[in-house]
Amino acid sequence: MTLLNAPQDTWLKVIALEGGRNLRARLTQYGLFEGDSVRVVRAAPLRGPLMIEVNGREIALGRRVADKIVVEAKDATGADRPTQ
Repeated sequence: MTLLNAPQDTWLKVIALEGGRNLRARLTQYGLFEGDSVRVVRAAPLRGPLMIEVNGREIALGRRVADKIVVEAKDATGADRPTQ
């Protein structure tokens, strides 16, 4: 699944940052890397941006960018759990 269709207030693991070199560079400048734990704090209405938490910081991402971030769910213990 991508960050765009991930549930709110659930911790997820970033599996891949898809997109071009410029997008990947911008996401890493924000401090978002493959393997990080993230959660969707809120999704603005009317196709507005997503507010995510990563490494103790909140970052606003546009929906097109969020759709390029592949994530998987973590279970209650924080361990990785594959999604289907």
